[in-house]
Amino acid sequence: MVKVGMISFAHMHAYSYASCLKELPNAEIVAIYNEDTSVADDLCRRFGGKFFDDYHKLLEEDLDAVIVCSANADHREHVTAAAEAGKAVLCEKPIATTVEDGQEMIEACEKAGVKFGIAFPCRYIPAVRRAKEAVESGRIGRIIGIKGTNHGSMPGGWFTQKEKSGGGAVMDHTVHVVDLWRWFLKSEVVEVYAESDTLMHQIEVDDCGILTLLFDNGVFATLDASWSRPKSFPTWGDVTMEIVGINGVISLDAFAQDFDLYNDKVMKAQWIYWGDNMDMGLISDFIESIEEDRPFMITGEDGLRALEVALAAYRSAETHEPVRLR
Repeated sequence: MVKVGMISFAHMHAYSYASCLKELPNAEIVAIYNEDTSVADDLCRRFGGKFFDDYHKLLEEDLDAVIVCSANADHREHVTAAAEAGKAVLCEKPIATTVEDGQEMIEACEKAGVKFGIAFPCRYIPAVRRAKEAVESGRIGRIIGIKGTNHGSMPGGWFTQKEKSGGGAVMDHTVHVVDLWRWFLKSEVVEVYAESDTLMHQIEVDDCGILTLLFDNGVFATLDASWSRPKSFPTWGDVTMEIVGINGVISLDAFAQDFDLYNDKVMKAQWIYWGDNMDMGLISDFIESIEEDRPFMITGEDGLRALEVALAAYRSAETHEPVRLR
């Protein structure tokens, strides 16, 4: 049984990850820390475990791993402390808000000899994996370019406070898609040109952006990232892409495993998702990597490379010039 501690529920994904842990027969939540102590009883009732108002005390418990879902700017503090306590760590994306913080987190985990993974659950969507297989098999020939989107609703709260989030929609949504493209292409982004703005909401961070990326293998890609969907939008993003090869095109809609339900009892249409639970794929793989003492698929380095692209996009948007990464 893998004993897990949850460090913060500031990010909404923490609730899904905790629910997944509760369903797994080989994992158990034994400790929970959250900045807002008013929800302590509710969290323990829903997910089990003992509540701590000090994460240092939580790390003194007999834990195999922790999952960090604090605000982006707090990741470094929580991950490095967990590493020093000898716990394996799964950290919500983005890895951090600065490259320096991300690098420090990676080095702390390497020094402590603990696993360090980043939560990019889109890698566990079956349609995404099929697209990766098609790219790697050469089914559409050499890849020329990719067009992608990741649109969601504006989350509010600390996500709109730059000192906590590191940025808005571009930070929030770029890292997911860039991680998939790096994974598909086995290639690194070498140049970023971007424009971003705040057009839809009265917030201090960006709510939309367009990025053009150049990879070191010559592939170019464009990404439309925004918080442009209404609050009723059923998923946190739409994650679509068209991958253009010399012999064909792969069209991917990561969340298209759904149907519309019209029910007179509720008198409104309902969006029903029937696809695989990508968060369960992520969490179960992380737990199994601890049990089997094997590397976890999504590394801190993966998180750092994706963060570099998002930060380069902001620099480009400020200067209206391309930014060279390597």
